[in-house]
Amino acid sequence: MTDLIAQMTQPRVEGALPGPVSAAYLARQARTESNARSYPRGLPIAIERGEGSFVRDVDGNVFIDFLAGAGVLSLGHNHPELVRAMVEQLGSLTHALDFPTPAKDAFVEAQLSMLPPAMRERTRIHFCGPTGANAVDAAIKLCKTATGRGDIVSFQGGFHGASHAAMAVTGLVSQKQPVANGMPGVHFFPYSSCGSCPLGLRPDSCETNCATYFERSLRDPNGGLPKPAAVIMELVQGEGGVIPARPEFVRRVRAVTAELDIPLIVDEVQTGCGRTGTWFAFERYGITPDVVVASKALSGVGSPVAVILYDERLDVWSPGAHTGTFRGNQLAFAAGTEAVRIVRRDNVLGNVVARGEQVADRLAVLAAHPLVREVRGLGLMWGVELTDAPDGTPASELAATVRSDVLRHGLILELGGRDDRVVRLLPPLNVTPEVLDTACDILLAAIARLERG
Repeated sequence: MTDLIAQMTQPRVEGALPGPVSAAYLARQARTESNARSYPRGLPIAIERGEGSFVRDVDGNVFIDFLAGAGVLSLGHNHPELVRAMVEQLGSLTHALDFPTPAKDAFVEAQLSMLPPAMRERTRIHFCGPTGANAVDAAIKLCKTATGRGDIVSFQGGFHGASHAAMAVTGLVSQKQPVANGMPGVHFFPYSSCGSCPLGLRPDSCETNCATYFERSLRDPNGGLPKPAAVIMELVQGEGGVIPARPEFVRRVRAVTAELDIPLIVDEVQTGCGRTGTWFAFERYGITPDVVVASKALSGVGSPVAVILYDERLDVWSPGAHTGTFRGNQLAFAAGTEAVRIVRRDNVLGNVVARGEQVADRLAVLAAHPLVREVRGLGLMWGVELTDAPDGTPASELAATVRSDVLRHGLILELGGRDDRVVRLLPPLNVTPEVLDTACDILLAAIARLERG
């Protein structure tokens, strides 16, 4: 086993993809699983083992994994200390609904300790079903209950999940079209997406008009928008194409919602637990939200847990108002507590900042590439947005080509953004400079091959 792990230190792909064994797994999956399966369609491999920033498929090919469970594996695959914490917990208790337990108590203390000091004493934590979408649903229910109001404001380009309520506040129209009678009372406003401004403005001259439009609409008694129960937003749109909001926009949204007593829900499902270089992205923006939604990386190892953290003044709902059978995942709690300890001990947030600067430096050369529209990111959350080729090839097709090319050279990346034209990087937060350099080399070479045709 040690020899096998030792082999997973460099990408290595031999032969065509999928390999023959992976192809057999994929064929069986196609025969038995739902048509909604997605990742194996663009990344046709069957994964056998993961270790740190690497995975190995069933054919023996080794890949750098910069999808990392869609950001779930914040400390990489099978971090030995997280695995040990889960194994130790496995011998005592695995499931306990919402009863207090030593593992849960330690997890709560660890999570609250990572909040800014001013928030800690006023924050309540609620355990949801084990997905970010369920936590989004809970946040919406909480704010509707606390305010007695029913409308929700969201932002264009945002993604909050695929459950019924979370889908309703998501910008992706194609996901919602087949599902009739979605949650009513949702209003979408332009997001601070200056590279492709929905108002056709430029950031050097617009005076943040998306924020002005938002402010005036909320204040206008004749604007047609009832006072909402909540405003929900991502500070960095992830699935929307890795779009960090401008700080002024975020601060103005926070200011007007506070002024009008409208709870602000910050969706930190993808940005939370250190992804942007602070434990939560809202810290980088200098705001205090009313509700924080967290999930993906809370355990650090992929064991599911989801929570909402919210100001105690909103804690008005009745016992059983939002439940979930699997909200007592003791294995996730044990791993999550250990993950917080490791993040502090190993200065993982410092590594995120340093590696983010490394990505920015390595990908800066793409600013001059004729097929690259923009490179953007924060911490270890990056996207390369492509543009249509002069021969008419759509950017989405070029991005899919890059994804396939880097996979053949041992790098797993996914796509996002409008029309899937953004190549996204979500490395483990403890990725080393050497692995990150290798991944950037592979990506830059693939984009260079685009230009050569």
